Amino acid sequence: MIPRVLANELQISASELPVIALTGPRQSGKTTLAKACFPDFEYVSMENPDTRRAFKDDPRYFLNRYHHRVIFDEAQRTPQLFSYLQQVVDETNEPGQFVLTGSQNFLLLDTISQTLAGRVAVRHLLPLSYSEVLNSGVDSAKPGSIEEWVFHGGYPRLYDNRPIRTVNFYEDYMHTYVERDVRKELGVRKLTDYTRFVKYAAHQCGKSFVASDFANECGITRNTVSDWMSILESSFLAFRMLPYYKNYGKQLVKMPKLYFYDTGLACNLQGIESPAQLRGGEAWGNLFENAVAVEIIKQYYMRGREPRLYYWRDSKGMEIDFVIEKADKPRYVIEVKSSSTYDVHAWATIDKMADSMGVDTEHRLLVYSGADSFDTRHGRVLRLQDLASLEL
Repeated sequence: MIPRVLANELQISASELPVIALTGPRQSGKTTLAKACFPDFEYVSMENPDTRRAFKDDPRYFLNRYHHRVIFDEAQRTPQLFSYLQQVVDETNEPGQFVLTGSQNFLLLDTISQTLAGRVAVRHLLPLSYSEVLNSGVDSAKPGSIEEWVFHGGYPRLYDNRPIRTVNFYEDYMHTYVERDVRKELGVRKLTDYTRFVKYAAHQCGKSFVASDFANECGITRNTVSDWMSILESSFLAFRMLPYYKNYGKQLVKMPKLYFYDTGLACNLQGIESPAQLRGGEAWGNLFENAVAVEIIKQYYMRGREPRLYYWRDSKGMEIDFVIEKADKPRYVIEVKSSSTYDVHAWATIDKMADSMGVDTEHRLLVYSGADSFDTRHGRVLRLQDLASLEL
C-alpha cells in the first residue's frame, strides 16, 4: 500500500469528533485507508445484503452489537443508520467512535447534513496524487515520465504489485460506475445518453463549461445537463472550477471551467490508448493543465480543507490559469505550460496582472512538464510534484 497523506488528518479528526465520514470516488482506497488508520475498529460492510437485512430487521439490536469503534463501509446504502448513530454519539459524546465511508458523495452528505451535522468530520480521498506516488519509496510505482502519470492516473489498484492493463481497468471502472451508481443508486435510465455525456465531458477538460453545447452535442435538455453534471460532481469524477470574482478594473468571464478528478480516466474516455499519444497531441495541453489543477485540489483535501482554487479571465481573453486564494485575497497566481522547455514569454499575463492583484514575485508560479525547478526574476518555475510544498 502506498502511504496516504490524508492518514494523519484522519487521526487528528478522530481525536476531535465522534464520527469521521470518508468520501471519494470508487476505488480511491477509502476502505484500505480506513482499516489502516483504525486497525482496532471493527469493520462492517453495508454493501453486504445480509448485513443490511440484519440492520433493517432490528436496528437497535444491530447498534448494540456495533456500538463503538466501528467502520461502516458504504454507509449510504442504509441511510436510516445515521439517525441511530446520532443517538449513540449524543449519549456518549466521545471522539473517534465511528468511521463512515461512501463512494456516492451526494447520498452520503445529504443524509449526514440531516442527522449528524456538528458531530462529523467530512474528509475526501481522491486517487493518489503525483507527489504521493513519487514519495512512496516504491520504485516500481513511479511513472517514468509525466506522460505516463497523466495517462495512468492515480487509482491505487493500478499501482499494486500485480500489473493491470490501464485501458481495461478504466473500461471496467466505467461499466461498474454506470451500472451501480448511475442506474441503481441514482435512477438514471438513459445510460447510452449518459455515457455519451461523460465522454463529451472528458473532451472538454480545461475548457469552459457551456451547458447549451452539452445539450446540443449529446441530444439532451439543458435541465438534464445540469442534473447529469451534478452526478459527475457528486461521484467525484469531474468538477467545475469557478472564475475568480475580483475583476481588478476589468470585465470578467463568469463561466466555469471543467476538469476531471483523474487524468487517467479522462484519457480513457477520450480514447487515448498509450502515453506516447499524449505529448504533441491536441489534448496534451488541457490534460496537463487538468493534472496541475487536481494535484492542487488533492493537497487541500489531504489537509482536510476545501479548495480555494479558481481561474481568472477577462472579456478580452487575458487569462491566468489558476488563482489560489488565502485570507480573502490571491495567494498564488499560476501559469501552466505543458512544454518541457522553459519559455520566458509564458510570464506575460502574470507580469501584467500580478502587481494589481497584490501577489509578490515569490508567489508567482509557472508550472511546466520539465525536469528542473528554479527561481527567475518573474517568479518560480515548478514541476508538478513541487505543488505539494505550496502554503495553502
